[in-house]
Amino acid sequence: MEGKTLRPVVTVRLYTDRKCFGPGIAALLRRVERHRSLRAAAMDMGMAYSKAWSILREAEQGLGFKLLHTTTGGKNGGGAALTAEGARMLEAYERFEAELKAEAETLFTEHFSEFIKDIQE
Repeated sequence: MEGKTLRPVVTVRLYTDRKCFGPGIAALLRRVERHRSLRAAAMDMGMAYSKAWSILREAEQGLGFKLLHTTTGGKNGGGAALTAEGARMLEAYERFEAELKAEAETLFTEHFSEFIKDIQE
């Protein structure tokens, strides 16, 4: 087993009565912040625009609040921006995920140190 590395992979998904927030919607929202457009964010992820809308609607329904404020095209073009709640949700999710992953690394080393040595030798 030389050259193999044992490591934990921790992902965070938040649920109400259904899955409503996780790595996919977080990545989509970060790209919306960057591109100021849901269409451009979806394209950047290699995702269909209709799929992006579907993910967004599902998250908003599960959470009970809007994540994005969108404007339709026209003279000045359309766009999208995170709502105040959306920005706070994304920030809280990313902080929680980072802290959880750091704690998982500590616990992993604590519980699996003997296996880590065996596999890497």
